[in-house]
Amino acid sequence: MDSHNILSIKVEFSGGAELLFDGQRQMDINLPHQDHGWTIETLIQHLKQTHLKERPELFVQGKTVRPGILVLVNDTDWELLGQLEYQIQDKDNIMFISTLHGG
Repeated sequence: MDSHNILSIKVEFSGGAELLFDGQRQMDINLPHQDHGWTIETLIQHLKQTHLKERPELFVQGKTVRPGILVLVNDTDWELLGQLEYQIQDKDNIMFISTLHGG
C-alpha cells in the first residue's frame, strides 16, 4: 500500500478510558486510505470494532462517545474543531479522557 494513503495517528486514553482498551494508554494507529477521509466519527467506530475490549457502552453512545468523555485533538477540545466531522490529519494526536469516576 502506498504510504501516502495512510494516516499515522496517536490515540491516547486516560481517566479510566484505558481500562476499556486492555489497559493501553496509547496506541499508534495507521488508518488506511478512505475516499471520504477519516473523521472523528469514523475513528470512534474503528476503535469500537478493532480495539475496544470490554463494555462498549462505557465508551460509545450511538455514533459518538458517551457523555463524560472529553476528546482532544492535538490538545484542542474537539468542540472547537467540529466534533464528529473533524477531518483527521496525518500525525494527529487524539485523546479520549474519561471524566466519569465510578464508586
